[in-house]
Amino acid sequence: MPTPPLPSGAGLSRRALLGGIGAAGAALLLAGCAPSGVRSGGRTEITFYQTKPEAIGYFSDLVDRFNASQSSIRVVHDSTSGIAAGFVRGNPPDIAAFTYNLEMARFMERGALSDLSDMPEAATIRPEVQQLVDQYATYPGRTSVLPYSITAASVIYDQRLFADRGVEVPTTWEEFLAACQTFTSAGVTPIYSTFKEPWTVAQGLFDYTTGGMLDVADFYERMNAEGTAVGRTGSVSFEKDFAEPVDRMIQLAGLSNPNRNSRGYGDGNLAMAEGQAAMLMQGPWALGEISKSNPDARIGTFPLPMTADPDDRKVRVNLDLALWVPESSSKKSAAREFLSYLMQPDIHDAYNRDFLAFGTTTTAPPVTDERIVGMQTYYDEARFYQGASKAIPLTIPAENYVQGIVTGASAQGTLRTMDADWRRLALRA
Repeated sequence: MPTPPLPSGAGLSRRALLGGIGAAGAALLLAGCAPSGVRSGGRTEITFYQTKPEAIGYFSDLVDRFNASQSSIRVVHDSTSGIAAGFVRGNPPDIAAFTYNLEMARFMERGALSDLSDMPEAATIRPEVQQLVDQYATYPGRTSVLPYSITAASVIYDQRLFADRGVEVPTTWEEFLAACQTFTSAGVTPIYSTFKEPWTVAQGLFDYTTGGMLDVADFYERMNAEGTAVGRTGSVSFEKDFAEPVDRMIQLAGLSNPNRNSRGYGDGNLAMAEGQAAMLMQGPWALGEISKSNPDARIGTFPLPMTADPDDRKVRVNLDLALWVPESSSKKSAAREFLSYLMQPDIHDAYNRDFLAFGTTTTAPPVTDERIVGMQTYYDEARFYQGASKAIPLTIPAENYVQGIVTGASAQGTLRTMDADWRRLALRA
């Protein structure tokens, strides 16, 4: 739900929190304007920024199709420029499809993104999905971002290994531990972990365990409100609230492959393709890599159960792509026309199907790929959360802290350090 106004005093406001991660020159975000309507061969030329590596070719094809479909607008596809630098120079792209996260939210929070609420496409977005945007920041009176693609992440599992060992998909924490014990007794590694790369730990075990036990959005609302009181006189803190899920994260780390500290993302995908482990804590981007190595692999997904109540199960989601048009663009009309093109159901739904993602509109069809169909019910019922690691400002090295915990650092001491970092950020703000 939208964040209520924060109380006055020592609280860490949305503006202060986002400002703590800003790029140099953030105060210049709204300075200047994009060049006036440049025309190429009688067409209005606009720049479309999209940098999701695996989708560059896909969007290049969409741009070509759009350019060929009409004669008034020419879209130039840019996948290399820096977003922050473009805003600081007063020359951002005219439209973008970009991952929406805490870092990106600072532009919306400062009014650098235009209002799209009057577009018919804005009314088609699922309210629960639009609320994911609002968890980061809003600008009064504007709908500045239209979610385009949601990726859902949960436990990736080898269906053959589960069937061969008679293991059902677990629905509670105790059932999950029992499943791990069954695999261990059979000489099968229950979980393949890749602790060499910090991000795989943060978006995997850390986000799954914390998101499975806590209301992540509510936790950060309270952290923002308490600011410099976090871990001291306040009622909320990393050390207190994350203690139990992090202890369980350590427990799951111990059920992983012995060489986990020296293995990276690619190793995990290959291990799952070769049946070296029963489960992997990774997002849907790993599924294609697993299939490349073993097209016959039977892979499925299920949410990590963290409590004794099956109804508590939820999946981790990312706003993998969101569409926005800068306020400073002088070619908003052309940019909005291209946005409408991208939001056409036959184009929008096809993208999400091809990239194993979930649709963001009220009319989006359910997923059919068996590798992610296990998450559809949770998505339909809005039983999802954004990862706890993604709501921490980049000035706090959360991924490295989490990597340290699973490789032997004190969990209590690390969480206490995170509280101190949060207080310092609040104090500076």
